[in-house]
Amino acid sequence: MAYRFLTTSREGAVERVALNRPDVRNALNDELIAELTSWAGAASRDLALRVAVLSGAGPVFCAGADVAWMAKATAFTEKENLRDAEALSRMFFALDRLLIPLVGVIQGAALGGGAGLAAVCDIAIAEERATFAFTEVKLGIIPAVISPFVIAKIGRSAARELFLTGARFSADRAKEIGLVHKVVPASALDQTVEQYVQELTTSGPEAIATAKALIEEVWNKPADAAREMTARAIAQRRLSAEGQEGLRAFLEKRKPRWSF
Repeated sequence: MAYRFLTTSREGAVERVALNRPDVRNALNDELIAELTSWAGAASRDLALRVAVLSGAGPVFCAGADVAWMAKATAFTEKENLRDAEALSRMFFALDRLLIPLVGVIQGAALGGGAGLAAVCDIAIAEERATFAFTEVKLGIIPAVISPFVIAKIGRSAARELFLTGARFSADRAKEIGLVHKVVPASALDQTVEQYVQELTTSGPEAIATAKALIEEVWNKPADAAREMTARAIAQRRLSAEGQEGLRAFLEKRKPRWSF
């Protein structure tokens, strides 16, 4: 599918998708939001896809909301604002619920909704000079739509500081609070991405999808409440064709058939 504000490229089972509005620091507008939502829907239906890598064209990952889009929104009615916010929410939910791993590559800055994009990536790699912020309060608004995904990543304590101040923070601080997982020099970004892609493509694709769903199901439950469900989950995976193949490959000291 052709996009106006996204670029995509495919290498086997790995797809790379980039926000492509470098002239406005890849800021989010209604068209880019719609295209990301559409891409996520297509990726969810693509059974041959194993990993997706999300980046931004140019020196900045994503500077948040587009100024022209925000200016237009100042004249919206409450109904129009709600429709706009629901479209943004659908985009974040679609990216967050992808069955495949989403690897984010953050350079320059991830501000507002851009930091929200980092939060919905399963694995986020930041260039060491990248900066982050939840800047919404500086504009008299709040990081509402992204909050479920961000708080799940960074916790309530960090959210209280960073949501309320809107202050910028470093890539190292982003790693400290769990928003990103790896901080590397710009020269090491591509190599680090490839290392993660290699790890992900040598793991069982059904197991990855099931593990991702398991995290969502279990993360806020006490162990006793999750006990029956988790026991059933591992029993089913052991009996599955993929689980059987993985165990046999391990015992026979060979690569499983899903690996490449």
